[in-house]
Amino acid sequence: MNIGVPRYLVVGLAGLFSAYLLVLAVYTIDQPRHQAPIFVAMALFALATVVSLLPFGPKRMPIWMAAFNFAIVIAITLLVANELDFARPGGTGYASWYVAASGILLTITSTRGRPTFAWLGIGFLVVHTITIVGPAGPAGLLSLGIVGSASWVAVSHVMSTALTKASKDAQRFALAEREATDWQAAQEAHVYERQFRLGQTSAMALAMLRIIQERDGDLTDEQRQECLHLEGAIRDEIRGRKLLNDAVREEVMSARRRGATVTLLDEGGIDDLSEVELDRVLNRLAQAIHDTDADKVIARTVPEGSDVAVTVVGLRSSGDGQAVALGQDSLEDDEVDLWLEIPRVL
Repeated sequence: MNIGVPRYLVVGLAGLFSAYLLVLAVYTIDQPRHQAPIFVAMALFALATVVSLLPFGPKRMPIWMAAFNFAIVIAITLLVANELDFARPGGTGYASWYVAASGILLTITSTRGRPTFAWLGIGFLVVHTITIVGPAGPAGLLSLGIVGSASWVAVSHVMSTALTKASKDAQRFALAEREATDWQAAQEAHVYERQFRLGQTSAMALAMLRIIQERDGDLTDEQRQECLHLEGAIRDEIRGRKLLNDAVREEVMSARRRGATVTLLDEGGIDDLSEVELDRVLNRLAQAIHDTDADKVIARTVPEGSDVAVTVVGLRSSGDGQAVALGQDSLEDDEVDLWLEIPRVL
């Protein structure tokens, strides 16, 4: 039961009250005409109570258990009521303990999510009292405590319904809170990413922007070429993402200044690497770019699940038709000068 009281305390109270009713049955055992049916009713009630209060299984009572409790209510009512004299002076007193026992059993059934069976049991008690008990008549609904049992079921029904609704609302609120937290985290990550990329771009382009401002846009050929290199570096910050560290940036710029075309493509395959493993992969990439004199260098991350983190391909323009540049459109055929697979883990 999703309530603010420990489950063992609720179960303990229900168990104590059920035991109290059994004590009443023993205390008034001399009133029934025959004692054997009373002992059978006591055993059935104890069995149903124990089964209903066991701390196992789903919180909502299974249908078979609710039907079993309903059947027990009918059984103990017939067993006990048929042995009592409702016309005796002073009434039956505590000997009609079966009404309270049925009430608590039906209350447990209602509390555990099966109010339909609980109300069926109350209906049986009402019909039995009015039509069978006889002299007690409708007044017996009060004197025997059936109104009290019905009140328990009604209160448990209302409370369990309200608590179930509150539990569902709490789950929805918790889900909404998690979604809001995830959304906020994603937005903060985007802001951080943008700020980081803007910082990198400013650091790379600031010196050239000052030169452009000082010369009023009248740049030399070397300066214009350097602007193209800076444009490529800025593009790397967008497409290369985690394929970049200071060593890779330096080697990529050196390769471009000697006339090579360098393409870095990070498709998210190395996002799960630790900082140590990522530094190892990037330093190996920087070394590979430094060592090759290929005209085109392509570095691409490999999707997660592969033993390889990054593939590096170096192509040399040959025009002899030996190989075609992988992922690069060209009018000339290229030959492979470098093929390197950098593993995720050594």
